[in-house]
Amino acid sequence: MPELSPSDAAKDAAARAAVALVQDGMRLGLGTGSTAVFMVHRLAERVRAEGLRLRCAATSRATCDLAGQLGLRIEELDEIGWLDLTIDGADEIDPDLNLIKGGGGAHLREKITAAASDRMVVIADPGKVVETLGAFHLPVEVIPFGLEVTRVHIQRLLDSAGLSQRPMLLRQRDGAVFRTDEDNVILDLSLDCIGDPAQLARGLSTIPGVVEHGLFLNMCQLALIGSPDGSVIELTRIEGVA
Repeated sequence: MPELSPSDAAKDAAARAAVALVQDGMRLGLGTGSTAVFMVHRLAERVRAEGLRLRCAATSRATCDLAGQLGLRIEELDEIGWLDLTIDGADEIDPDLNLIKGGGGAHLREKITAAASDRMVVIADPGKVVETLGAFHLPVEVIPFGLEVTRVHIQRLLDSAGLSQRPMLLRQRDGAVFRTDEDNVILDLSLDCIGDPAQLARGLSTIPGVVEHGLFLNMCQLALIGSPDGSVIELTRIEGVA
């Protein structure tokens, strides 16, 4: 394997620590994104070396394809029924382990999978840890029908929350509108700072046309933050903190 950049070395360290939590017979949710790629590789290595018997649900087509190529058993979430553990990355992590996710466009499936798990563990490099959510754009998945009307509703919500005049961009990739695995589109909200994530999450969830947003609140129990030197810091959520 070629020498890893400091950022990738940190992601790999976090991935190794998370995979060490996996036990034989577990039902796992496999996340999506650059850090999750390291996790899937490390998990496949353990399966080959130890003969672990796992049932895995993938949060995206990309993760499903990678896991299958590496020999992991992938099933539909409904076939498994419930998961013991989901391991996923994050774009931002605040001190209460609230998250922004969706940089890879898979936050709808990621949230469904995390909510169907006894435990959610997040893996990340130190750059993802923040004091307040919002510097990373907040992805909002919306259906294409009535897109402009939905955009107006979102803008009114932002205005009422004191977040006026913030960019709201339709996500593009390779010169075309990005489509999620569910064939929806994503509006990326550049908010800088989200003072009340719970209030914003509630408001977005009431808007017709909004399928899901990238605020993951009160869902993650443990965050493993890797460092380039291979060390890992554990951040835990205090029960009862939203």
